[in-house]
Amino acid sequence: MVALAEPCSNVGSSTTFDRLNPVTGLVATTAGAATVADANAAVDAAAAAFPIWSALGPNARRAVLNKAADALAAKADQFVDAMMGEIGATEGWVRFNLMLAVGMVREAASLTTQIAGEVIPSDKPGCIAMALREPVGVLLGIAPWNAPIILGVRAIAVPLACGNTVVLKASEQCPRTHSLIAEAFAEGGLPEGAVSIVTNAPADAGEIVGALIDHPEIKRINFTGSTHVGRIIAQRAAGHLKPVLLELGGKAPLIVLDDADLDEAVKAAAFGAFMNSGQICMSTERIIVVDSIADAFVEKFAAKVGTMPVGDPRQGSTPLGAVVDQKTVDHVSSLVADALSSGAVLINGGESDGVLMPAHVIDKVMPEMKLFRDESFGPVVGIIRARDETHAIELANDTEYGLSAAVFTRDTARGLRVARQIKSGICHINGPTVHDEAQMPFGGVKSSGYGRFGGKAGIESFTELRWITIETQPGHYPI
Repeated sequence: MVALAEPCSNVGSSTTFDRLNPVTGLVATTAGAATVADANAAVDAAAAAFPIWSALGPNARRAVLNKAADALAAKADQFVDAMMGEIGATEGWVRFNLMLAVGMVREAASLTTQIAGEVIPSDKPGCIAMALREPVGVLLGIAPWNAPIILGVRAIAVPLACGNTVVLKASEQCPRTHSLIAEAFAEGGLPEGAVSIVTNAPADAGEIVGALIDHPEIKRINFTGSTHVGRIIAQRAAGHLKPVLLELGGKAPLIVLDDADLDEAVKAAAFGAFMNSGQICMSTERIIVVDSIADAFVEKFAAKVGTMPVGDPRQGSTPLGAVVDQKTVDHVSSLVADALSSGAVLINGGESDGVLMPAHVIDKVMPEMKLFRDESFGPVVGIIRARDETHAIELANDTEYGLSAAVFTRDTARGLRVARQIKSGICHINGPTVHDEAQMPFGGVKSSGYGRFGGKAGIESFTELRWITIETQPGHYPI
């Protein structure tokens, strides 16, 4: 079973909060509003489950995780209903989330027999020295709303594969979506409490997260979200000397060099900028185009984006659905207004209908504009014109962020040379900035965070490396 910090559960709260549908304004979900006592109980439940779960052999853990993957996949229609209601997602985005998340659980299952150590030659005669990777205990995973199935599962799956137990702090914007994930893992056959989920009212988020970080049984924290909140979490955890894995904001550049295939660059840029209405940490936020082909690129890109209307996600007839709230509309609108007032040019755009915001393309964006620097996390992309390849790289690196990037060129060696100069955790040559696979080392640099999710890199993040020796000969000591 999974311990749920919700009403009618064994560690639940008696109070609730409502999550409203951003499109209709009606109640989408009523969820448990956990207190600090509830949060502590969730950690206690995970701690009690740790000796049981960590003692299981790797193939036993693998079997449970594969059953959980099956259970996730079986909840497809429930996830569609939950994500449409809670965050205004399109059905396509929901099903893409679920497909990748199921793959992440299966990849985690495959890792259970790869949590290996090594024997290291010792200078001491008769000494066998080993480096072993062992589970650390209870991990706190804090997941956001924008790709809720992917990022909720990512906070759970590899930690469980490594033998840890997990407390998932659900997003206040999608408590039902994250609770469905917990239910799927429960159906996989985890020991009671091995995944404990905490849902809380928005006003209580700071207090609840602080209490979870402070709990002595929480050994590590993984957080995906804004850079601002990530800094707060890292500072709080540092007071306890607890390691943190942070995947934070981004301002991904997509460079289009003078020898690029413009049709391929246009397709990748449109996908990267406007998938999920730009509400992805890897979203293309800056298209950096070399001057000599800029006009041709802008013409093609404008035509492509013109075929991507916004509409009510419940009708399923448009590629763009709702943004998560009016605050996002206001933020994006302010970035656009600032750029236009400073000389930028509107290529695509228009008025929003509530949280239904059309795709915005702004040309001739300059480094002094807010749209160049501030993460938009919405349906807008700026086009920046570069003099040449060197200038394009300078512009790409002129940001505090460093998560994802891309470069388009027909010369693969040139693309690799440019990619090596871009300061980001991820860079794609002739591909979009939005690209995720379960087995890849995912994470950023600079203000985009530190540490890596995914594959074998995830094993390093969610285990403790220990040095253990065995003496096979009598000891000889100087005293």
